[in-house]
Amino acid sequence: MRRIPLGSTDETITDYCLGTMTWGNQTPLEDAHRQMDMALDAGIDIVDTAEMYPVNPVTAETVGRTEEILGAWNAKNPSRRNSYKLATKITGKNAAFVRTGQDITAATFAEALDASLARLQTDHVEIYQLHWPNRGSYHFRQNWDYDPSAQDKAATIGNMIEVLGAAEDARKAGKIGHFALSNESAWGTAQWLRLSDELGLPRVQTIQNEYSLLCRLYDTDMGELAVNEQVTLLAYSPLAAGLLTGKYQGGAIPAGSRRDGNATLGGRVTDRAFEAVDAYAAIAARHGVDLVHMALAFTVQRPFPVSTIFGATTSGQLAHILDGLDVTLSDEVLADISAAHRAMPMPY
Repeated sequence: MRRIPLGSTDETITDYCLGTMTWGNQTPLEDAHRQMDMALDAGIDIVDTAEMYPVNPVTAETVGRTEEILGAWNAKNPSRRNSYKLATKITGKNAAFVRTGQDITAATFAEALDASLARLQTDHVEIYQLHWPNRGSYHFRQNWDYDPSAQDKAATIGNMIEVLGAAEDARKAGKIGHFALSNESAWGTAQWLRLSDELGLPRVQTIQNEYSLLCRLYDTDMGELAVNEQVTLLAYSPLAAGLLTGKYQGGAIPAGSRRDGNATLGGRVTDRAFEAVDAYAAIAARHGVDLVHMALAFTVQRPFPVSTIFGATTSGQLAHILDGLDVTLSDEVLADISAAHRAMPMPY
């Protein structure tokens, strides 16, 4: 692993981040706590969660459970709490189970943060993220029919100023270290940055968007913005919800897997996706690299700052991932990946 800048700050994070979204659903407390120990012992120093987790599916009964599990680990390991950076998220109106689907406002920002801190059994989080923008998002396969024509720019900007004010209040109170985004666009991120600079309010330091061999929307406009504005990508779903492990090839649906409860993997399952996985698996085999390790290593070798969020349903899966965190792909492997991407761009 490498250490990379945390946005424009003088702090650093590891270029891999432990994800937790299965904790409390597919992953029981004991195994989740084992994963925390394993990740930190391996040198990982950033952990990501969210108030709406666990997922697959999200239900009213389980919302907040992942943070509670992580909070129980914090309570058992107080001396280790400051050995890692904790990132969580406030959920917006598209999650009806959380605050009855309200927009993110100054009031809900403060309310959600306090509730997360209580579940996490800590008095602060280093990174506090907006899970998605109020105005909507092209992420989660919504890019195919994306229509921003009904957006109200004035209302959006007004809300951004309001939320940035709430973030500043939380920062001054010592409840958050840094403000961050998720599932945002280049335009949206640029507005948050402009307003924070103009008004002297907290600056966006990270953005959590999907990124993998199969999902490379970030490569162009967002990549350029990230480099020039010093915003670090926290890349989620780097294994494309398990597609890039190869375990779903040939129509397989292993019992207990994510696809066992979500047949389309959130719209990722397509004929072209399976063809692309075959191509990347062939590249890995040709160069003697494990497919999972290749897929993860690709994300952290991009020409913009990235810390890749990996999740594991079991500690056994996590052990396999941790074995590959020092893999570096050669120019030859990267050239083959580039050729495959040109032949099969955006397979879902």
